[in-house]
Amino acid sequence: MSGPRTRFAPSPSGPLHLGHALAALTAASLARDGSFLVRIEDLDRSRCRPEYEAAIFADLAWLGLDWPRPVMRQSERGATYAEALDRLARRGLIYPCRCSRGDIRAALSAPQEGSPLSGPDGLIYPGTCRGRPLSKAGSNDALRLDAARALALTGPLNFNECCHEPGIKHMNEADFLRFIGDPVLARPSLGAAYHLAVVVDDAAQDITIVSRGSDLFDATWIHVLIQRLLDLPTPAYWHHPLVRDAEGRRLAKRDDARSLEELRRAGWTPAQVAQAAGFSGDMISTSAPSRTAV
Repeated sequence: MSGPRTRFAPSPSGPLHLGHALAALTAASLARDGSFLVRIEDLDRSRCRPEYEAAIFADLAWLGLDWPRPVMRQSERGATYAEALDRLARRGLIYPCRCSRGDIRAALSAPQEGSPLSGPDGLIYPGTCRGRPLSKAGSNDALRLDAARALALTGPLNFNECCHEPGIKHMNEADFLRFIGDPVLARPSLGAAYHLAVVVDDAAQDITIVSRGSDLFDATWIHVLIQRLLDLPTPAYWHHPLVRDAEGRRLAKRDDARSLEELRRAGWTPAQVAQAAGFSGDMISTSAPSRTAV
């Protein structure tokens, strides 16, 4: 297998906008003489719609992109995620959590001075249920990773960042526990949570460069930890800037007026969309980033 392998992994829960265009064009450009893949992240079946998935493919083709078919869909990979969870469970690294968001918020009402309330997995879990055995798991319990136990096995983490302030980034155990905590790996309503599914899928597709928005930079530490625990390779990462509106707010799927379909109907060309999204082929290095050496 030669050349970089990249992916664009949208959720079919709304229309694509300029931010998605930047993400897709960046991933395709980073692939160069390698492979650009599309993956459908449809774990939340209550929000995903077939018409949005069809629109994703239409928008990407209009941008001039091509990818292998059929595409991977997370909704079809439940058994694979369950196997990964089982591997972690056999090592005593996950526990059932029955706390609601309200419970966690109440427990964090008097945080340690200087400690953040939220991290890349939402409210930083205070460890209320840590140590509960899986045999006590209820049907509504989430499954969390015991980060302290996990980090005792892996030690400090690192990955190769290739876009913003490029270089090898490092995270020690103390900072992970303080700023991230115990992430959720599975939820009753969804099965596998995003952090577990994305790691398993990137490895299954042999992705060598993960390109995505800078808002996911901190979540990368969770993904690197899971990669270490499951003996999976760590890709290089390319965290590009976010596309924002005139008020500086990040674009979201609710901004239908800025959807690619609406822009296309208004007469925009793919080149105009790329320019408005802030994409330029010049921003992509000619040398392929490498995976991180553990």
